Amino acid sequence: MNVIVKTTEPAIDPRELRDVLGNFATGVAVVTSIGDAGKPVGMTINSFSSVSLDPPLVLWSIGLNTPSRGAYATHPSFAINIMCADSKDVSLHFAKPSDDKFEGVDWTPGHDGVPVLTSALATLECRVQDRIISGDHEIYIGRVMCIDQQEGDPLLFHKGKFANLGEQL
Repeated sequence: MNVIVKTTEPAIDPRELRDVLGNFATGVAVVTSIGDAGKPVGMTINSFSSVSLDPPLVLWSIGLNTPSRGAYATHPSFAINIMCADSKDVSLHFAKPSDDKFEGVDWTPGHDGVPVLTSALATLECRVQDRIISGDHEIYIGRVMCIDQQEGDPLLFHKGKFANLGEQL
């Protein structure tokens, strides 16, 4: 006798899910690379995480419908620029569409020529190890090739707003 079990996934409203996920405070980073014709690309993200210390791996993700997604796929490397509390304006600059996101932004070429933002609190320069499409995003896993950091406090994002590091517990 064949038994057919029907399962249904619960309907989760995307807006409500976004609001719930907003309760998880994250850091703010700008991921940079080199796109078409050698033009630097960058966008603000909070979808960044460490994966492994040995080997040194990190990940970030980009929406499948993000206009700059193709630019990230053309270069073998990227940089994660972890932003400091004083870099809210730079983070907002990279969060908005622009023909030249690097106009007026100080940066230097890093590993494989990827832009490293001078206003970053810390930078991880990475070589793409893997790209995985899952749901409506593409996940980039990168092997960390170079690191750098400076003193300062991180820029945070919580419940849809930028925040500073509060009192340490």
